[in-house]
Amino acid sequence: MNRHYQTLELDKILERLAAQTTLADARELALSLEPQTDPEKVKKLLQQTDDAVALSGRFGAPSFGGAVNCAGNLRRAQAGGCLTAGELLRIAHTLHIIRTVKEWQSRCSSVETTLDPYFSGLISNKYLEDKITSAILSEDEISDKASAALSDIRRKIRTASSKAREVLDKIVHSSKYIKYLQDTIITQRDGRYVVPVRAECRNNVPGLVHDTSSSGQTVFIEPMGVVQANNDIRMLKNKEEEEIERILFELSANAGDFADAIIRSYQSLTQLNLIFAKADLAYSMRASMPVINDRGVINLRQARHPLIPKDKVVPIDIHLGREFDTLVITGPNTGGKTVTLKTLGLLTLMAMCGLLVPCADNSELSIFRRVLVDIGDEQSIEQSLSTFSAHMTNIIRIMKLANAGSLCLIDELGAGTDPVEGAALAIAILEKLRSRHAKIASTTHYAELKEFALRTEGVENGSCEFDVATLKPTYRLLIGVPGKSNAFAISKRLGMDSEVVERAQQLVSSENRQFEDVVEKLEKQRQSLEKQVENANRLTAQANTEKQKAENELKRAKADAEREIERARQEAQRIISRTRAQANALVEELEKARKEKELSAESRSKLRRDIDKMEAHADPVKLKNTPDEAYKLPRPLKVGDEVLVYDIDKNATVMAPPNKDGVVLVQAGIIKMRVDIKNLRLLKSKTKPNVPKFASTRNVPSRMDVRPQTEIDVRGQTAIEALGIVDKAIDNAVLSGVSKITIIHGKGTGVLRREINQYLRHHKAVKSQRLGTFGEGEDGVTIVELK
Repeated sequence: MNRHYQTLELDKILERLAAQTTLADARELALSLEPQTDPEKVKKLLQQTDDAVALSGRFGAPSFGGAVNCAGNLRRAQAGGCLTAGELLRIAHTLHIIRTVKEWQSRCSSVETTLDPYFSGLISNKYLEDKITSAILSEDEISDKASAALSDIRRKIRTASSKAREVLDKIVHSSKYIKYLQDTIITQRDGRYVVPVRAECRNNVPGLVHDTSSSGQTVFIEPMGVVQANNDIRMLKNKEEEEIERILFELSANAGDFADAIIRSYQSLTQLNLIFAKADLAYSMRASMPVINDRGVINLRQARHPLIPKDKVVPIDIHLGREFDTLVITGPNTGGKTVTLKTLGLLTLMAMCGLLVPCADNSELSIFRRVLVDIGDEQSIEQSLSTFSAHMTNIIRIMKLANAGSLCLIDELGAGTDPVEGAALAIAILEKLRSRHAKIASTTHYAELKEFALRTEGVENGSCEFDVATLKPTYRLLIGVPGKSNAFAISKRLGMDSEVVERAQQLVSSENRQFEDVVEKLEKQRQSLEKQVENANRLTAQANTEKQKAENELKRAKADAEREIERARQEAQRIISRTRAQANALVEELEKARKEKELSAESRSKLRRDIDKMEAHADPVKLKNTPDEAYKLPRPLKVGDEVLVYDIDKNATVMAPPNKDGVVLVQAGIIKMRVDIKNLRLLKSKTKPNVPKFASTRNVPSRMDVRPQTEIDVRGQTAIEALGIVDKAIDNAVLSGVSKITIIHGKGTGVLRREINQYLRHHKAVKSQRLGTFGEGEDGVTIVELK
């Protein structure tokens, strides 16, 4: 591996990735991953990993089992070779894994991902899988079901073996031979059934000697009665082996026919195993997919070094390449400067390998053609190189390779030599690397570099925060703030004599003291502002919470209102449906009456009751006052009294006293209306102001006091008189808010009907007019609808 990548510990990340794989070939692919420099390819690799994370979270990860690479065996079978039972079983197992992964994908096929081409490359072959597993039970056993011939041969072997054992069983239990036997058992030698006979009695048992025990006291004799049976068994065994070999050849030929498809499927399976291993690694690191660019812009939010335990790592925010191309990080030792450099470099390499990185969502990383690193002590005794020499050797190489597509990470730039010369050399190196348009992050203790960052455009200071009170680093990276080494404070806290510390402070140049004082002042201001920002954020969060509660209450109120409206709509629909049915029934009765040409008084009364009942049911508005309220006015109403119109819950002013029917003229806003006195509630007494004595008044009846008529009878009147009555009735109706009146003019000669209808056509207050229908007076009346 590239030594720069090793310095950033990419090899350890790849080892963790390899541990997540289950296939040997996927493990090798994981260990051999190389960072890619093509932005589109990197985006594709990251998207594949992110899709695998999404699929695993939704459907669970697929199982890749113990599939093995059978390419060599398949190529040999394709060339006509015969595979062993174990090799064929491994092919069947691999086919089983391919099939299960394919079936897993079919269950989540509704989700389209960038992994679909790999899943499409999986070709299941259940035919070959079942054929192998049904024929081969294990590496040492072939099933009787492998072929009919094999089943028949084995049946004959069992029959012959049974006959031979029957003969031998008679011998070992015979009183004639039992005294010559070493033991009353039947055993086998070289695949032939024999009995153990004492060596001194070998001639007493006729047969062939096949073996002798190690002690020489027992000989194994094949009695003559079983020689033929053993011969038959041996011949059948040979046939069995030939049949098994034929079966293996046949299965090998079948596997060879599908060799190319199985090899391609296994390659897709290996790639999928690697991708889902990346997903498992991302899940264990709580990683997310960064935004990728090729402009050298880095913006990491809440980035964590993946090799530091989760309970100890401190997330950092770091950005580079947009406002500035060089970041100079300062701060005390063990403050986290080196970890910051490694985090920046390692996360960049991980993203270029298609691995999700442990940081917050919407973090941004860039693709670099080269990631060049000088971190750590690389002194070499063999090459006679000191620490400074080793660093300079690496930096010289970096300066030769650096260009616009490079990320340079240098730890303790210029350290290990005279501070004045080291600081000057460090500034010159940064200027040279910047001239090559590389992106640079470097750590240092030199105040000169802090000043260089302050006065140079495109170079920014950064510092690792340190709590002097506890002598512990916070590991937070602060960009835009130069850091302090805090050597004096740390030494004093550790117990060094204060005189020594004060003397050391005196030896520091006044310029350095002034610079450190400025830095200290800036740090105090930063901490103060940070607390203010934290408090503001807390208040903002609290306000957002309250706002959210208010929005939730508003949504709940809207939802309740919508439910009430829907309930009212449904109730209105029921009323309309019921009223329509009742109206249809009345129309049918009227039609029936018209056909009968007459309608009795009792029938007319019944129709009138039905119409009143229908109107009552069709009115969904119920008066709010109930009999149990039994409200009584405390005194008679007077003009100017403030009253409440109870059923509509509106305040109004009395404009005229109640008439003889108990109807009161009131005004609510700009609207005047006549209301039943029972529907009014007295609020307070308000009388009209005294009229000046010089103002003359007289009681003139108002047209508003005239009760409107809904029926006008002009029968017996002349046309001119009738038109005057109709005109006055229309005016009263309009002023009183009546929308419909009935004019009774009779049938007669039709003169009144004609004149009245001619007059109504041109009247501005008339919306429409029609003659009455059956039950209304037919053409003896005119129904007028007013605007």
